[in-house]
Amino acid sequence: MDRILPFTEEHQQFREMTRKFFETEVKPHHEEWEKNHIVPKEVWRKAGEYGLLCPNVDPAYGGAGADFLYNVIIIEESAKVGNSGFFISLHNDVIAPYISTYANDEQKKRWLPKCVSGESILAIAMTEPGAGSDLKSLRTSAVDKGDHYIVNGQKTFISNGQLSDLIITAVKHDNGTISLLMVEEGMEGFERGRNLDKIGLKAQDTSELYYNDVKVPKSNLIGTQGQGFRYLMQKLAQERLVLALAAVEATRLVQRITLQYIKERKAFGQKIGSFQNTKFKMAEMATELEMSQVFLDKVIIEHMKGENTTVEASMCKWYATEMQKRHTDECLQFFGGYGYMMEYPIARAYLDARIQTIYAGTTEIMKEIIGRGLGL
Repeated sequence: MDRILPFTEEHQQFREMTRKFFETEVKPHHEEWEKNHIVPKEVWRKAGEYGLLCPNVDPAYGGAGADFLYNVIIIEESAKVGNSGFFISLHNDVIAPYISTYANDEQKKRWLPKCVSGESILAIAMTEPGAGSDLKSLRTSAVDKGDHYIVNGQKTFISNGQLSDLIITAVKHDNGTISLLMVEEGMEGFERGRNLDKIGLKAQDTSELYYNDVKVPKSNLIGTQGQGFRYLMQKLAQERLVLALAAVEATRLVQRITLQYIKERKAFGQKIGSFQNTKFKMAEMATELEMSQVFLDKVIIEHMKGENTTVEASMCKWYATEMQKRHTDECLQFFGGYGYMMEYPIARAYLDARIQTIYAGTTEIMKEIIGRGLGL
């Protein structure tokens, strides 16, 4: 099906290069990364050499000043090879925009060039043991000491937590307001906890972080003190949109490998794909996938125009991720016992899909946002 996104010949050339990167630098190594529970920093630097890190960053800070469709291409090509360990979209589409939008010129010059080259890997620390989607319940504190803050607290479930060099940390002040501080690798009192053992995303590092009297200079305050909550709310729409993009493409991959399997595998003397139940299930899933793609593309276009897509992005996120979860489960069923074996890609896809309806705002939170948009 033709896409409604306005891809140009330059976009297609970029897609071919991006596909080559993921086919050669990610796909062959993913199994090894899963065993090690982490990806090597070298792949980040290689991605930087290919121009795949922060492509829309202003050229003044090392980027290409590209439009958002280049980010879309990276997300899609990443998902096409089943990548669930190299969290490039988190770096590009979720965290770097905070720096590009809210940091001052000196900070951008200090941080962004290394983010583009892959020398610095980004993480964002919001979630705490007692505060997930409810950001107002944050307890990590930042006490104003004149030219610096003293930060104390704990964060958990932090993606890129082990690899990251720059961690945007959400902190709370005595007056209850929230700010964003850039905590840098090597700051005294900043410690990484264990690399958490998850049921899926085995190649991706997810960590606990500890802040024990960490001295963070005022020059690392992103934007205005006390405006952190507003900044987070403004950027969450894009985070949810890119997760929907990955979910749609991951669903497409699952359907593709399932189609290949049911066209070859036989049961009761005939190919599995020839049974009416199989045909109907695959037809239903193919239809839902294409309808999701069209709506998602529409919202991407609106997002690129600068329109407020908070509600629509929430629709995309909950629907696409729930679709991914359901379709992966349905497809695994066609594999029978083989679908339960980790040597089959469908098994890993099943485990990796489960987190999609939880992080970046649960399905329930997405529906709450949509309900508010309806005036309820």
